[in-house]
Amino acid sequence: MRNKNSIEVGRYLVSPMIKPHADGGFSAAVSIRSGRGMASHDRVMRFVPRFDSQGAALRYAKAEGLAWVQAH
Repeated sequence: MRNKNSIEVGRYLVSPMIKPHADGGFSAAVSIRSGRGMASHDRVMRFVPRFDSQGAALRYAKAEGLAWVQAH
């Protein structure tokens, strides 16, 4: 799965995502995929902070995903 916010970093595909809430806030998550086909591995991290805007949630998810990739 590749969305318009996905970023390729070396062997990883970092895909920040958001989830809208009924109260107008947003949650952030990031998918980090490595490998291809049957050998692919996808880890998804969902974050606790709530955000007032889609942009803020996406920026947070992107930053966290890129930080994870740099650490690994």
